[in-house]
Amino acid sequence: MATRTAPRRAPTLIVPTTSKSTVNLEDWEAKAPLDDLEIRSIGLVKTASETLPLPLKYNDDENFPSRPSTPKTKLLGPNSRPGTTQFPVQTPQQFYDWFAVIDRSVLHSQEAHFRAHVASVSDHLSTCDFLLERINEIDHEVDQMLQGWTSVEEGGKSLKDACERLLEERDRLLQLTDEIGTRLEYFQELEHATRMLNHPGESLVLQSDFLYMVERVDICIDYLKSHRHFREAEVYLLRFQQCMTRAMTLIKMYFVGSLRALSADISRRLSEKDVSSTAQMHLLYTRFKSVSPQLSPLLRELERRASTHHEELASLLSECHTAYLSTRKSLLVGRLMQEIKGLDPTRTELVALTRTGCSYLKDLCVEEFDLFRVFFNSGEDQLYQYLENLCDYLYDDLRPRILHEPRLTALCEVCTVLQALMVLDRPDVDLDDEDGVDELNLDLDGKRRGLHRLHISQLLEMVLQDAQTRLFFKAQSVIQTDIRYYVTKPEDLAYPDILLQARKPASALDLKEKQSISEIFTAESLAKQDTWFPTLQKTYWVLSQLRPYVKPAIFEDISQEALSLCQQSLVSASEIIKMKNPPTTNLDGQLFYINFSGVTDALASMLSRTTALLPDALFSTFGVPRGDGSIGGVKHGIDHELRRVCSDVIAECALPISTPLRTWLDRVNDFNAAWHTKENDGATPLTAQPWASQAAAEELNANFRSACERDLRSSVVRLKLYLENDRTVGVLVQHAMERIVDEYLAFRGVAWNMYAGALRSGLLDEHDIREVLKTVTADPSS
Repeated sequence: MATRTAPRRAPTLIVPTTSKSTVNLEDWEAKAPLDDLEIRSIGLVKTASETLPLPLKYNDDENFPSRPSTPKTKLLGPNSRPGTTQFPVQTPQQFYDWFAVIDRSVLHSQEAHFRAHVASVSDHLSTCDFLLERINEIDHEVDQMLQGWTSVEEGGKSLKDACERLLEERDRLLQLTDEIGTRLEYFQELEHATRMLNHPGESLVLQSDFLYMVERVDICIDYLKSHRHFREAEVYLLRFQQCMTRAMTLIKMYFVGSLRALSADISRRLSEKDVSSTAQMHLLYTRFKSVSPQLSPLLRELERRASTHHEELASLLSECHTAYLSTRKSLLVGRLMQEIKGLDPTRTELVALTRTGCSYLKDLCVEEFDLFRVFFNSGEDQLYQYLENLCDYLYDDLRPRILHEPRLTALCEVCTVLQALMVLDRPDVDLDDEDGVDELNLDLDGKRRGLHRLHISQLLEMVLQDAQTRLFFKAQSVIQTDIRYYVTKPEDLAYPDILLQARKPASALDLKEKQSISEIFTAESLAKQDTWFPTLQKTYWVLSQLRPYVKPAIFEDISQEALSLCQQSLVSASEIIKMKNPPTTNLDGQLFYINFSGVTDALASMLSRTTALLPDALFSTFGVPRGDGSIGGVKHGIDHELRRVCSDVIAECALPISTPLRTWLDRVNDFNAAWHTKENDGATPLTAQPWASQAAAEELNANFRSACERDLRSSVVRLKLYLENDRTVGVLVQHAMERIVDEYLAFRGVAWNMYAGALRSGLLDEHDIREVLKTVTADPSS
């Protein structure tokens, strides 16, 4: 509640004409909102001030008038409040002064309970201040106690930390002492290694602790390489490397000396007379294997060190490989040349020479490889070079024979022999080293995979490449002479007599010869090759011979060329057959082309796995497998030409039967068109024309049925003779039947509308005409 403190301004005698602005209760509440605490405080104050005492001058024992009057002097005693006057009010200003005093007195009496409340609150505040002061004093005492406890705790912890640091320092010094001792052991090993290597005599490498010393030296070298920051580490590293080189040099010298002594003894024994082959094998292989238990551990150690210290020790290991292979070559060359001379390379048949000579070389290389593995696990490059040098003694005589061989079959057999030796490659000796590798390995890429397996294909690859090159050029020569420039003979075009002759039962000799034919290609379309055109037979034979022995890319190129030339020869032969006795031979020429182009298409599809461009409903019955590859233009050309010729065959089968119907329909249409374009008065109607009479239509219908029996049946028989595949014949006949049915239904519709009577009963509906055609084209044997 607001309290007015400013005195009112005394009014003048002139009554003011302007009014003061007033604030109503609602505006006051809106402009001065109170919170809950303030509202509760006001409520308590209101309750306490509901009953207020009257001012002193308005006590009940005094007789005051009910209406305010001018204060009297007697009412103002010695205890009167300040500001009252004891004189009568005579002027307005005195009245305003007196009224102001009275107003202040009333306000003072009304605020008495507020001052009492303020005094009470002041007492409570004083008490609270006293309590807070005491609490602060106690809190200060507690803080001092806590500080004292903390100082004691910190002192104990500092003592504990100091003790722990002393223990850690002791442990660190002990660990440092152990580490220094451990590291000094690597440096101290140099003295032991130097003392042992200074021991005289070649038998040092055979001592039991020699390899242990080498192992320790290698460990020290690796350690010093990783700790080059140690004092004098570079000096000790150089000395250890010198020790390692000296040790490996001793191994190399002992191995070379042992080889020389062994080689001299074996050479002396081989130079003696009457040394059997068994004795030679014993001297060349068993004697070498007998020294392997003593030499192999030393060589294994040298290989292992050379792999980790390649720059320092690789040359020593290479010298060991060279010494071993030189020794073996000096012992084997004489025996090898003697064996090759016994094969008589200049007179022996090429295939037999290849089979015998390469088999002997393979056995020799296997034995050399096994013996090499007894001593070494590395050096495959030098080993294969050594084996290739041994094979060159036979290849020098074999290569000229291959490059001058004129027979394609002989070259194929040579490739077969070589590939058989390469396919039967030697399996891994230790299969655990190469997981997932098959025992049979056709290693044509020549990759060297270490000493786990002898890759004989790497040794035979050069000869195989020579044979494949010669085979390729010979096949190209055959394609040019026997396909491209083939001169057609009259007996080559004796179709369908050739097909009729093939239908006769074959003799036992013929069956035996057919069974001996290569089965590289197998498909229904490739049967009965004795009825094929000569260029097609030659194409099939060349590709069947060539396919297993050349790379796929090369084979695809040469097969594309062969098939393209064969296709051209078939087109030429087909045209010649058509010109023999046209038009009866037109169908023979077309079926000839479809038959053998279907075979060519089958060959192309089987060679390249192509997807034929022909419609599936029409040409999928040729026995041609569908694939994803392509021979490009050759396959596209075959498919395109087959599409055209098959369409001609369908037309050739349907035209003799449907042509009279189509001619009659065209005349009817032309007459009707002319009828509508001129005056009809006096014109002869259509049915009055001789060719459009009902009798002519009945005769045309009868001739149609006769033609179906005669011409369509003859065409179907000829289709089956040429194609033999019932599905292919069925597809072509079905298309021809559809053309015939369409033409007849068109004729029936016109005739039905033009005529009445008996002709309508003689016309066939769609179901009847299909049944008639189905009966005509049915196989009598079925």
